[in-house]
Amino acid sequence: MMKEKHTVKVNIFGSEYPIKSEADPEYVKRVAKYVDRKMREISDKVDIRSASKVAILAALNITDELFREKADKDKTFAEVEDRTAELAEWLKKALRTP
Repeated sequence: MMKEKHTVKVNIFGSEYPIKSEADPEYVKRVAKYVDRKMREISDKVDIRSASKVAILAALNITDELFREKADKDKTFAEVEDRTAELAEWLKKALRTP
């Protein structure tokens, strides 16, 4: 079953974009607001007049955030797996002991 697509108008860095998506319209607005905020942060820090260059730098910044979050998640998952294995081994030993 296909979800219904909605068109949501968003404003990013001074330009309006109609975004067609199956996602919740409020979610689409939050994503667009985040991209707009990142582009404005970059624009405030670096003297670049080109919106496309600002967009590329914002995309790099957002991708860096994504990669760092993924690395943190992977590290946490590995720690949980290791701890689970330790607990399972401890439990096996505890159950064998009379």
